Amino acid sequence: MDINQLKTQLEEEKIVLEKELKNFADKDRELKDDWDTRFPDFGEENNSPDLEGEAGEVEEYTSLLPVEHALEIKLKDINLALEKIKNNQFGKCEECNQKLEEELLKILPETRICLKCKNSNR
Repeated sequence: MDINQLKTQLEEEKIVLEKELKNFADKDRELKDDWDTRFPDFGEENNSPDLEGEAGEVEEYTSLLPVEHALEIKLKDINLALEKIKNNQFGKCEECNQKLEEELLKILPETRICLKCKNSNR
């Protein structure tokens, strides 16, 4: 298993995730790996608000919240995997402490639990 190749894969995926998050969210300055979906700014340009348009923007906002959450979780896992590589702790199951399957790491290098443990938790 080539750790450097997995590290590069993780770093590239991190860039993609952060770019995707920046499209609709801002990085939280206080919480590590936390992002906040931007709430629509309706402003006060005129006295007759476009309620239908504003409702659509709020609906879009609420639909982006679970997307933000899923991307944050993946980003946290990637950052944790990169930290483990840095500290020479990468490639072990967090539950049984056995080596993670190489094929699994090739597909999901940010994985934290081996297939045996994952299947036994179902």
